[in-house]
Amino acid sequence: MEIRLLGGPTGEGGSPRLWATDRGSILVQGWRTSEANRIEIPHRLLQWTEAGTCLSGLVDTGRGTFFLQGDLITDPQVLAKMAIPGHETAVEIPTREEVYPDAADPR
Repeated sequence: MEIRLLGGPTGEGGSPRLWATDRGSILVQGWRTSEANRIEIPHRLLQWTEAGTCLSGLVDTGRGTFFLQGDLITDPQVLAKMAIPGHETAVEIPTREEVYPDAADPR
């Protein structure tokens, strides 16, 4: 899998961060939680999503962060490129198209 850094609140050397993949998904790097495939991310991380896309499955914690569940990243080459610190991990989630409820129906 090829990945490309989208960004994060502390720049290229920090974390948490968002990464785009060559298979139409996003890798989300965030803080570990008690569940292996669930991470916690700050609200402000979402500003680095690409225009017209959104992340699904966000659960607001009520303290400025979201929980997000996805497929745990285990590929050693991808993890090496991401350089994730020990207190974090990453999950892969599909990219969804941003849709507004009041948009004209294309049918």
